[in-house]
Amino acid sequence: MRKTKIICTIGPATSDYESLHKLADAGMNIVRLNMSHGEHDSCAQIIKSIKTLNRKLHHPVAILIDTQGPEIRTGDINNELSLKTGDVISVVARGEADVEASSIQINYEDLINDVNIGDKITVDNGLINLEVLSKEQRTMQCRVIDGGVLKSKRHVNLPGIRVNLPAITEKDRRDILFAMEQEVDFIALSFVRSADDIRELKTLLGDKVDKIKIIAKIEDQEGVKNLDAIIQEAAGVMVARGDLGVEIPFEELPIVQRQIISQCAKYGRRVIVATHMLESMIENPMPTRAEVTDVANAVYEEADAIMLSGETTVGKYPVKCVEVLDRIARSIEKNRGLRFSDELIMDNDKQEIAAAAVKLAESIQAKAIVVPTRRGLMASLVTNCHPQSSIICAFTNDSRTRRKLVLNRNVLSYRINFSSDPEKTLANAAHIMMSRDEFSETDKVVVISDALSSHGIEAIQIRQLGDLVARYEIDHT
Repeated sequence: MRKTKIICTIGPATSDYESLHKLADAGMNIVRLNMSHGEHDSCAQIIKSIKTLNRKLHHPVAILIDTQGPEIRTGDINNELSLKTGDVISVVARGEADVEASSIQINYEDLINDVNIGDKITVDNGLINLEVLSKEQRTMQCRVIDGGVLKSKRHVNLPGIRVNLPAITEKDRRDILFAMEQEVDFIALSFVRSADDIRELKTLLGDKVDKIKIIAKIEDQEGVKNLDAIIQEAAGVMVARGDLGVEIPFEELPIVQRQIISQCAKYGRRVIVATHMLESMIENPMPTRAEVTDVANAVYEEADAIMLSGETTVGKYPVKCVEVLDRIARSIEKNRGLRFSDELIMDNDKQEIAAAAVKLAESIQAKAIVVPTRRGLMASLVTNCHPQSSIICAFTNDSRTRRKLVLNRNVLSYRINFSSDPEKTLANAAHIMMSRDEFSETDKVVVISDALSSHGIEAIQIRQLGDLVARYEIDHT
């Protein structure tokens, strides 16, 4: 099986049921709904299609909602504005009524207060760059460093500047409430700058905080600065390389990506590498060699998931993009990864026990580690240890737990009913493994669980699938 999971952003090119089915068949594990562009009605229809599709698939597709966050954008421009390198133009903060046609309006009230002379303003993901020359009460003069054609509502970054915007905007709140109503599996919170941002979302989730996992998107210098605290508060982190690559010097981006993946491995958190994975395939049927290497590096670093954005929203070859990610990941996973998980913090007894189970499985070359789990905790603790040769097969009696485990690297998750007799539960699990995946009767597995014990005692066992299946067959004759 492929250990690294694939996330696909859904858009006009892929929102119909047939396209979603093709993406799932190609290897999509999680759908991402980007609320910067999606409306509730259209997103609800996609979610409905995924839930229908999940009733037909052996392994479910999970659902991730991505908030827009406190975005700063340029205002409306009639037609377009041509900016030439060396030009001096006026930049106006939102609220100024009299705006010249040659000026750029930016929808951020505190713009003039927050920037200083000499600061850089980046527009349209770094394609256009400005330097602040002077400031007045509502306007400032800027020199065009890198010119280009500017259209309406382009994204604006203020590298190195702490913007005075809320972590969760009013639009985000509406989108989060929508996500809760739809019972999605993950919420990715944009522009996370501190652990307090994650705590604010947890408060908003209320009694659903344990049912929806929070992914923190690291997109600016402040997020990188507070990385350790953010990782410990969130369930996982997304390396959002689009804005992050503009907010920090681009040559530092690979270093920060590796730092984030390493720290997530240290604290036992999930990690997603996103943006521009196969950008050229929006228009072309084949990736560039550099893109192949970029994807390979994320797999070598043992990220839990890799994500497609424009490739599967508006691209010409969405299904082929998933197939390409699948091929690259399967090829690279045959080699030993960088094993950042060797630095995993063993801060509780359960993590120590999970590590012992993984060590045992690796030493006897067990085909799988079987983890009956109610809430997914033990399966995640095993995931944290990144077993190299053993597949993690998680069995749960809760459908939402099953879907949340989809993000975990190297995990196949199943839903079964737990019996009061642990042996019957294991026999049922073995039967499912034998009928759905590439396992044989002679395969040895390591079993670890506290879900099968009424006393909450973790047990580690070495079992053979054939023996467990024989018990299942006896029970069903």
